[in-house]
Amino acid sequence: MNRRVVLAAPALAAPAFITTAQAQPARVVTEEFMVPVGDGPGGGAAQNQEVFLRNKRLDSMTGYTPSRVLLMVHGATYPASTAFDLPLGGLSWMDYIAGRGFDVWSLDLRGYGRSTRPPEMSQPPEAHGPLVRGELAVADIGAAAAFIRQRRGVPKLTQLGYSWGTALMGRFAAENPNLVERLVLYAPVWLRQGASLADPGGPLGAYRYVTQEQARARRGAGVPEAARANLVPAGWFEHWAGVTWATDPEGLRRNPPALRAPNGSVADGREFWGAGRAFYDPARITAPTLLVLGEWDQDTPPYMAQTLFPLLTQSPGKRLVLLGEGTHGMWMERSRGALFQSVQVFLEEAAS
Repeated sequence: MNRRVVLAAPALAAPAFITTAQAQPARVVTEEFMVPVGDGPGGGAAQNQEVFLRNKRLDSMTGYTPSRVLLMVHGATYPASTAFDLPLGGLSWMDYIAGRGFDVWSLDLRGYGRSTRPPEMSQPPEAHGPLVRGELAVADIGAAAAFIRQRRGVPKLTQLGYSWGTALMGRFAAENPNLVERLVLYAPVWLRQGASLADPGGPLGAYRYVTQEQARARRGAGVPEAARANLVPAGWFEHWAGVTWATDPEGLRRNPPALRAPNGSVADGREFWGAGRAFYDPARITAPTLLVLGEWDQDTPPYMAQTLFPLLTQSPGKRLVLLGEGTHGMWMERSRGALFQSVQVFLEEAAS
């Protein structure tokens, strides 16, 4: 395990391994880790692969409980570190959660963000089949969760998945009920009635290229024309795109610059949700579970959450929250406060 940390506020009298978040000066600290993960089918041929974990918490925290330790994982295309910890309007989602007394972690799965990219991603995409299938991604989550549990001395964690990450976290929770305290599925994936916006169609190579213009076009899907101009505050998309595409220097050399995203998630979509097959059994989830999404979500439309919800038969205190005026990427939109608050209320019920 490699640990890398930086000092962001030189005026603060603190060791060099502490970073002070700008949104909460001298209070929220950051640590970053590279955690080894095992090799497996569709994960790449090289040894010594690692996943990137970022942690934020109040510097006054001295003890940890399962209800206050949260692991967040991303979706099919973009990493967690540039979404959950993107300071928009001076505050990231991780800052918000940490500022309320939580020990919060974000995970970039292999092939994404600052984690190891399988060597096949440096070859033409058509040279190999889809990389980083769901089962391998769940194994990465297991390795990251085990690292956090050991470091914090807790028997289980609270876990949050976004988009494709909801299927991964759902699978992990169903297979490891004793390791999950509470579960948040934000923009939950379930059996699909139409085409996936993330699926380019045709034969699938190891990975796909995504340009910033493609990402911008997807953001407007399903949004009423009158609401599009004010959906995302000025400069927020550009800020996110800049830091996200910068995580892939090889893709940046293309014209136009592109982000490489493993195609394992798309292959999962074809094999499972697009074919009417479940990736996990919701009835095996025994943790209290929150399903939350925006009304304009076209990637994981509301019918998915509405179908999934009654299948959570063993989840005590489960709930479904549909938020107005939000899309699949509500975490970057003007109404993101409603998302943050809805999730926080659920988290703090057990943590108070």
